[in-house]
Amino acid sequence: MPYLVTIGLEVHAQVKTATKMFCSCQTSFAAEPNSHTCPVCLGMPGALPVLNRLAIEKTLLAGLMLGCSSPPISTWDRKNYFYPDMPKNYQTTQMELPLCLGGGVPLYTHCYPTDFRNQIAKPGKIVRLNRIHLEEDVAKSTHVGNSSLIDFNRAGTPLMEIVSEAEIDSAEEAFAYIRSLQMILQQGDVSDADMEKGQMRCDVNISIRKNLTDPLGPKVELKNLNSISAIRRAIHFEIERQSHDLDRGILQIQSTRRWDDDRGESQLMRTKEDAHDYRYFPCPDLLPIETEPLLEKIRPLVPELPHAMAERYERVFAVTTYDALVLSSDKHLATFFEATVDESLPGKKVANFIINTLLGSLNERTQSIADCPVRPAQIRALLNLTENGLLAASQAKEVFVVMLDHPERDPAAIADELGFKATSTDDLLVWVDQAITEHPSEVAAILAGNEKLLNFLTGKVMKSATPKPNPKQVTDLLRLRLQREITPQS
Repeated sequence: MPYLVTIGLEVHAQVKTATKMFCSCQTSFAAEPNSHTCPVCLGMPGALPVLNRLAIEKTLLAGLMLGCSSPPISTWDRKNYFYPDMPKNYQTTQMELPLCLGGGVPLYTHCYPTDFRNQIAKPGKIVRLNRIHLEEDVAKSTHVGNSSLIDFNRAGTPLMEIVSEAEIDSAEEAFAYIRSLQMILQQGDVSDADMEKGQMRCDVNISIRKNLTDPLGPKVELKNLNSISAIRRAIHFEIERQSHDLDRGILQIQSTRRWDDDRGESQLMRTKEDAHDYRYFPCPDLLPIETEPLLEKIRPLVPELPHAMAERYERVFAVTTYDALVLSSDKHLATFFEATVDESLPGKKVANFIINTLLGSLNERTQSIADCPVRPAQIRALLNLTENGLLAASQAKEVFVVMLDHPERDPAAIADELGFKATSTDDLLVWVDQAITEHPSEVAAILAGNEKLLNFLTGKVMKSATPKPNPKQVTDLLRLRLQREITPQS
């Protein structure tokens, strides 16, 4: 029988800082193992922590972006547990008075899985947050056969834990929540939130019950999921597993499970601890933080959020809703678009080129927009050639391919080199008139209403003319020559 699903998410996002949370060691990815460590992040006796001010400010910025409040005083606590990835046997975190309280994450429509967007049950839903607290990350464990390797480079990296209320109803809503949150954190430069690099991980808490009037079922936690697609698959599996158990009369117990993505199943790790099992107590080494002076500093830094940016793009640049959503989904992409668009160019034209041509070419080269070697000013110069009728859209694409390998070159010079040189109207009319004279039957068919044959005549001119003209320019001249007898195309 179907069951009601209740999901809560605990997202761990590394804060984008140059140094760790409580020491001056460099934060890094893929550095030589255990090369960025010191007595503090290795948990040596007597080593004392020093707060990373920027990590605190960026966490508060995330809270402002998500509509959180902050207590006047925020404090630090120790969470005690004995895992090999935590050298001190406790984690410095926040329990009683975290930096951010409340708020919510809007579920953007385009952040749902593509195959689910026509099935969204609650468009515009906002998932409330319980809290955002700041802590230190643990080391990275790599399991090889019967052995485990520990890299302490990650230990001590500033880590935000963003805890939702238990009000997500499906795997697809969880998918949209993670993607929307990722976009917002990236927009504020709070975190790169790259799940492939371990900069964002998620614990998923799932419980199921028969009726809304029933109490929530025992909470089963799926630990350390590190991709959005894996989160979706894991939730679907766990709902099916728990439902199958309950159908057979097997009650669930509060527990923690790991997700094996290769096998497509979850596996029991341990029965779940409660907060008292961690023996939280106030950290004696760190003073409380007054939040208001920091909030006054960072309030002016709150950026335009993706949904507001998309609305502005539609209104100001007259792009489609789809284009606006794509352009606002990545801060680097949005910056590139705004640096390219110009009064001389329609916003839709710029959006089309960036989304369809530029991003497609970069994807083929496994490059991101942030790595694009061609600057916005060069893209604008290229698009102005098409806007002024000097290049066809197809020719502009060929020019752009060369520009990717030679970003320092002028697009007009490349166009000339490729033979895409604008031809004067008088010169081009010679070829147009020749095509009309040499193909009387096709001209007669055009005059009779078959305008598709204009493409045939355009092709003949393109084949004969040198240098190679703009096909649109050719078609326009053909139509102009015959306009008294044919109806212009709509």
